[in-house]
Amino acid sequence: MRGSTPVRPARAAAPELVVMVGLQGAGKSTWVAEHLAGTHVVVSKDHWPNARHREARQRRVVGELLAGGVSVVVDNTSPSPAERAPLLELAAAAGVPARAVFLDVPLEVCRARNAARAGRARVPDVGLFSTAARLTPPTTAEGFAEVVRSQAAGPDDDRGRGTEAVSIPEGSRAQTCLRPGSLDQP
Repeated sequence: MRGSTPVRPARAAAPELVVMVGLQGAGKSTWVAEHLAGTHVVVSKDHWPNARHREARQRRVVGELLAGGVSVVVDNTSPSPAERAPLLELAAAAGVPARAVFLDVPLEVCRARNAARAGRARVPDVGLFSTAARLTPPTTAEGFAEVVRSQAAGPDDDRGRGTEAVSIPEGSRAQTCLRPGSLDQP
């Protein structure tokens, strides 16, 4: 590896792969910060905004971390089985279970949150609609050992809450993540 190395959190009880699934603005990064940032390395294509071949780079990084016995959470939209399949293959190759966390948040809520974002964090509406058109909830039939579904409970609780004991503070950010330039590009 060239540059800085990934910040490695305290180890989870047993290595695993967690794949976040949901629209842009659903609260995936916030959920990760609240629930997994202390035990999993966070990998997201957003960490390499200018990298060529971000998908290949992500697969390489996730594969290396899983092979090293490190728990990983992939924080992307991962909307379709076809887009999740390569990650499941990496987990199987490393002999670790894969878990999906599906943030089932209405498109209009995600759209409003996205509109409030600034700069590069804001996704054009066409990107949000494209992801929504491909969004298929994950299932154990794909190869996940477990699928956790979290949904907005109502208009006063629209941060992707709905699973047991979920408290997601506004503006939380994952502290444990790979930074741009931390690993060689493929």
